Amino acid sequence: MKSGRLNALARLAKGRTRLVHDNRASRIYLALVAAAAVLVTVDTLFVHTDDASFAGVWLFALAAPTVFLFFAGGSAIGESFASSSAFGYVALIASVLVQAAAIGAFVRLLNDRTGHVRTPREA
Repeated sequence: MKSGRLNALARLAKGRTRLVHDNRASRIYLALVAAAAVLVTVDTLFVHTDDASFAGVWLFALAAPTVFLFFAGGSAIGESFASSSAFGYVALIASVLVQAAAIGAFVRLLNDRTGHVRTPREA
């Protein structure tokens, strides 16, 4: 009985994660975010300038507006919690995943409305 429930939960989770990566629009968005993350990493580690760099702005621009909702929720919990860098990384990753899922859901909605017939994928 327990394995049946676990299998049902696994199928549900697999179906929900397909929204994040199973369409071209979500993959393009995730590729843009990955490219911006590489740019920020290279800029942080290897480029030494006297003034601040704005490379991180691109990453937050791609994660907006949900990243700001996460920051607002974190500041409601506590200012020291929201200002930690660990919370910033988690909020950034979570917001990118939420937006990729929203893009995937929107693409699925458009495909269903246009009469696109889905065929089951075979393993």
